[in-house]
Order: sequence, then structure tokens, then C-alpha cells
Amino acid sequence: MLVYLIFIVSLAVLIYGADLIVEQSEKIALKFGISEYVIGATLVALGTSLPEMAASINASISNKPELSISNIIGSNIINISLVLGIVLILARGQIKASKFLQKDSAWALFPVLMFIMIILNGEISRFSGLILIVIMIAYVIFLLRNNKSALDIDCDSEDKDEDEVISSNFNWIKSSILLTIGFLMVVFGADYTVDSASQIAKSFGVSNWIIGVVLVALGTSMPELVVSISATLKGKADMAIGNIIGSNVSNISIALGAAAVANPINLNFIDYIFDIVTMLVVTLILVFINSNKMYSRAVGIIFLLIFVLFIEHSSHAIL
Repeated sequence: MLVYLIFIVSLAVLIYGADLIVEQSEKIALKFGISEYVIGATLVALGTSLPEMAASINASISNKPELSISNIIGSNIINISLVLGIVLILARGQIKASKFLQKDSAWALFPVLMFIMIILNGEISRFSGLILIVIMIAYVIFLLRNNKSALDIDCDSEDKDEDEVISSNFNWIKSSILLTIGFLMVVFGADYTVDSASQIAKSFGVSNWIIGVVLVALGTSMPELVVSISATLKGKADMAIGNIIGSNVSNISIALGAAAVANPINLNFIDYIFDIVTMLVVTLILVFINSNKMYSRAVGIIFLLIFVLFIEHSSHAIL
């Protein structure tokens, strides 16, 4: 009975933390004239990627290369197929088509291609890890330099006066504290949610492998999922998409890069060919829908079907 209570409480903490992140990120964006999209792709994305970073760095130091990489691959697949799929279903015309969005989606593809080129050699060295980290630095510079263009895709605000009031009442110390609390609630909420869900799953006879792969992957992606859904329901679909793309970029560049710098990662590319190809395919689809402005519920449903097929294949790979 206790495990069910922990699951409910941790989920509530996770959701409330996500609301804090969205609310305070919006205030920061309004105060400093930064696009909500850029805030989502940088500040929010880096914060929601903390579980992936912690898991991958810890796995690398513990000489578990397969875990440090599979965690990143699974998270990136879920971020696009599940999280973006839900966002597209809920967005209801919030997303504006723009050349900036097309360019930004390409940044989600670039680190994936770089990762594949590196892993073909069977090793991600410390030098390769540094190269991946540089990609994130370049991405942030790109976003900041194109902030003006990103402002064009922010959802229209019918409450300009309200935005001005929010900006004028901005308190940097208060927002920083609340934002930090929000990130901590999301990270710890996700951790306890996954742990309690695992115990519940075991009680129903679900295999340990499926619990490890599916629930851990979903767990590290849960911050992105909850924050993106919360942002979309508040009319901030642009922040949600920025969070998804930014998180995928930071997962490979910062999380995997830092893990390789901490301890070089050796892995056989062929052993993980299906997952790596799946990550590449969903990223290419992401670029395609942005290039063709296909922001519809039908596309969201297609992404969810891809997610279901991915989970189904993962289950059959062991069962």
C-alpha cells in the first residue's frame, strides 16, 4: 500500500515542479526579452536533462558503457515519439511555422549524426566527448544570436498588459529560488516515481529487463514529458518544442560528452543497431515535419504509434 502512496505523491511533486519551471521560465523570458522557445531549448532543456546526465556519467564511471549510451538513445527516442507526439495532439494550432524552427530542428539531427560517426569506431574517447560538448556550446550561441527570429514563433499573447505587469514585478532572487526548487522537485519526483512504479510492476510479474529498459528510459524522459505537457496546456507549445529539441541536443552533447570525458566509452555499434537507427529515423522525421510545417494531431498520433512499436520491439528482444 505504501508504494502506491509514494507513487501518487512523487507524481504530484513532479507535476507541481514542472508547473514552477514553466511559470518561472516564462517570467525570465518576459523580463529579459528572450524568446520562450530559446528559454525552453536552453534553461528548461538543460534542467530537464539532469536525470540523463546523472545516469550516464554515473554509468560511465561505473564502467557500464552500454547503460550510459542506451539511456541517452532511449531518452531521445521517447522525447520525440512520445513527448512530441502528445504535444502535437494537445497544441491545437499553437505552433507557428517559421524558418527558424526549421533551422533549429536541424540541430537535433547534427549531434545524432556526429554520435554515429564517432561510435562507428567502437569508442567515444575523451577528445570525442569534448567535441560533443562543443556542439552544445555552439547550439546555445546559435539560439542567442537568433533570439529575435525565435520571438516570431512565440505564441501570440492577447494579454500584453498582463505580460508587462509580470515583467515589471519580476524578482530575480525569488524566480531563481523557485526555478531551482522546481528542477529539484522534477528530478527527485521522477526518481521516486520510477522507483515506486518499478516495485508496482514487479508485483504484477513484469520482467526485470523490461522494467529496467522501459521504466528507466521513461523515467529519465519524464521531466521533459511533464514539463512539455504543462507548457502546452498553458498555451506555451513553443516552449515545449524548444524543450524537446534542446533536451535531445543536450542529451548527446552534454550528458554523453561529459560521460566520455569522465571515462572513455567502448561499445559495439552492431549490438545496438536497431535503437541507434530508430533514434536517427525519428530525428529525421522531426526535421521533415518542421520543414513541411506538418503540425497536426495526425502526426502526433503517428509519433505515438512509433513509440508503441519501439516499446513492443524492446519487449520482444528479450521475451
